[in-house]
Amino acid sequence: MVKNVDLLNLVDYEKAAAEIMLPAHYEYIVGGVADNITRNANRTAFDKLCLRPRIMRDVSNLTLTTKVMETPMAAPIMLAPASTQKLAHPQGELALARAAKAEGLVQILSTMANTAVEEITAIGHPVWFQLYLFRDRAWSEQIVRRAEAAGCAALVVTVDVPVLGLRENLQRAKFIPPAELTYPNLVRPNDTTTHTNLLATVAANFDPALTWDDIRWLRTITSLPIWVKGVLRADDALRAVDAGVTGIIVSNHGGRQLDTAIATIDALPEIAAAVGEQVELLLDGGIRRGSDTIKALALGAKAVLIGRPPLLGLAVNGEQGAKNVLAILRDELANVMAQCGCATVADIGPDLVVKN
Repeated sequence: MVKNVDLLNLVDYEKAAAEIMLPAHYEYIVGGVADNITRNANRTAFDKLCLRPRIMRDVSNLTLTTKVMETPMAAPIMLAPASTQKLAHPQGELALARAAKAEGLVQILSTMANTAVEEITAIGHPVWFQLYLFRDRAWSEQIVRRAEAAGCAALVVTVDVPVLGLRENLQRAKFIPPAELTYPNLVRPNDTTTHTNLLATVAANFDPALTWDDIRWLRTITSLPIWVKGVLRADDALRAVDAGVTGIIVSNHGGRQLDTAIATIDALPEIAAAVGEQVELLLDGGIRRGSDTIKALALGAKAVLIGRPPLLGLAVNGEQGAKNVLAILRDELANVMAQCGCATVADIGPDLVVKN
């Protein structure tokens, strides 16, 4: 266990995790695709935005509380869906669920989780379920029914994987999912497929023929709110609105799909201007500081998603490490809000940000 005194921010946790984890497992979590240009741009794009603080504002009663989809949250921070979390720690998604509950945050559970959805929702915090629309629509529908029965509050459809990205980093690292890891949310009734064959079946089921009509189809089979994750253009955002989505997650898959794709914080303003108040927006990709979070909120996001940092916290100090990561980001946001003259999340507006 690493002493907390040495872990002051999220980058410290990333460095500590690199020293602790198996190299191939660490690379699976932190890596991008091809030349890692988009993964890195997600981070550096925030550094090109400057804050214009307001002064002499009463911030003595500062609060981070907010709502997304009318769900109260202690802070505008959510746990992004991320697969195979037991690479970081044997408790995986379950430890993150307990950390999310402790911090009053929403967790989005991956279809490719190593923990069953029923175990996660039993923790008692708000859980959304990330979904792929497979070629085998009956398979996807079975997964939807299971998420509904487990009590998930929303579906998050990943729409930026017509094919898998060029994960050269995993080939170089010779990454192979450990044989002991399973993917219980993918298992169909009476299915005896091994986990290795199951992953191959998933890879073969990503559907390059997806269109917005498939979102409309999903709307006909579930009453759950539907979010789409992976939008980077205003015209696609408007098509999502037309398809009846509840919200949009501005995302480039953490730089793990199309390399040289636009950084998410650069894509956000155009999308926010296009959709206005029609749907809510979230953003993921590159969030490492409270200052990143306030910039995303200022440019139109209701909240931000973080994927890699909680997993790295988990790798370093287990559930407590994940809690610490979330608390650090929360406390940094409170500090930056106070310095920017924002007593509430509602006080954060576009006038706070200027391009460097």
